[in-house]
Amino acid sequence: MIRVCLVGLGKTGKEIAKVILEQENMKLVSVVCSSKSQNLGKSLDEIIGCRNSGIIVDSEKNLEQVIFKTKPDVVVDFSTPDATIRNAKIFSKMKVNIVVGTTGFTDFALKKLFVLTRKYHNAICYAPNITLGVNVLMLLTNLAASILNNYDFQITEIHHKRKVDVPSGTAIKIAGEIKKGLDSAGVSIKEKVIPINAVRAGGVVGRHEVMIVGEDDKIEISHESFSRRAFALGAIKAIEFIHDKVGYYEMSDVLNLHKVLEDYIEKEQIKRKKKYKKCRKDVEESPVSVV
Repeated sequence: MIRVCLVGLGKTGKEIAKVILEQENMKLVSVVCSSKSQNLGKSLDEIIGCRNSGIIVDSEKNLEQVIFKTKPDVVVDFSTPDATIRNAKIFSKMKVNIVVGTTGFTDFALKKLFVLTRKYHNAICYAPNITLGVNVLMLLTNLAASILNNYDFQITEIHHKRKVDVPSGTAIKIAGEIKKGLDSAGVSIKEKVIPINAVRAGGVVGRHEVMIVGEDDKIEISHESFSRRAFALGAIKAIEFIHDKVGYYEMSDVLNLHKVLEDYIEKEQIKRKKKYKKCRKDVEESPVSVV
C-alpha cells in the first residue's frame, strides 16, 4: 500500500484526491494547503464530497509534523513554484519521494530539485506534462521534427484565464522535443526559436497544438484535456513509478514511450520478415512458374 500526502487543493488537487481514494493500492493519509486557504481545518469529505476519508486539511506551516505523523511514501505537490521548492527541501530531508505537478519554474529552480535528489537520495518526478495523451503528442512531435526537418513549427497552447505561467511548462517541453528531433536530423538548433502562441481564456482546461508547415502541405498534432481527471490519472502513474525510486525523473521516464516505440518497430520488423518468408515459400511451392 502506497501512502500518499497531497499538497495543494485547487481544482486539480481536488480531482487528484478523489482518484487516489479510488485506488486499491494507495491510501491518502494527509492533505496540506496554504495557510491562507479557505479549506484549512476542514474535513476532506466536506470539500470533495467523499465519505470516511478521516482527513482534516492541515497547513503548510505544519509540514514536518504532518509528515512525521502520517508517514507518507510519496507527496504529490500541485501548489505554487515557491511553495514547491520550499516544501521539497523538507520532504527530501525526511526521505519522502515527490511528484511535482506545479508549473512555472525557472531553470534554476528545477536544478534545485535535481540537486535535492543527489543530496538526500530520495526521488523527485517533475511532471508539468502529466497526462498520457500530451506525452504521446511530444513523442510524435519529436519524430515529425526529425523527418520533416525543413518544415516550420508553431506551437499554440490554450488554458483557463487564471493560469499564471505563460507559456505553459508543457509548451516549453514540446518546443524542446522539436529541437531534439531537429538536432537528431543534423539541423543546427543553437539559435533556433520555436514560436509559442499562448492564449488565456475562459475555463479551458488545457489544449496544445503543434503546426508543422511546409511549402506544399501542413500537419497538425493536438491534444486537449476535457477534464482535470486526465491530470489525476497521470499523477497516479507517477506515484506508482516513483514510490520506490531514487533520483530525478520526468514523465517521459514514467511512461517510457520511447521503449514502447522501439518494441513496436521491432515487432513490425519481425512481421515483415515473416511475411517475406511466407511469400517466398508460396512462390517456391507454386506449380506455376513465375519466371
